[in-house]
Amino acid sequence: MDAIYIPNEKDIKKWIKEGISEALQTESTNLPNVSQEEPLLNRQEIAALLRISLVTLTTWVKHGLPSHRYRGRVYFDKMEVIAFIKEEKLDKIAFTSRLHHLKELNNKFTSNK
Repeated sequence: MDAIYIPNEKDIKKWIKEGISEALQTESTNLPNVSQEEPLLNRQEIAALLRISLVTLTTWVKHGLPSHRYRGRVYFDKMEVIAFIKEEKLDKIAFTSRLHHLKELNNKFTSNK
């Protein structure tokens, strides 16, 4: 007659932990290399890149500037923002003479097409 083994709580937790570890290891090998992608920029970084204030940045986000929210914070993909500028979607927003550099930036990016 074979003995019946009844696992206790400690054994079950150990098995679950091992199963999750194995699953995470197999999933991490299937993911693309994250280091090849550009990191997302926070509000201060993208505002500095565009040479605008945070208030102006908030207005632009309301007008459609692509952004990503994660845990209550707003991040920007530099390539998405550049593509947005290239497509001249910022024309809806009135440029002041203080923001003339963005038109130059737009011209620079559109000339590289």
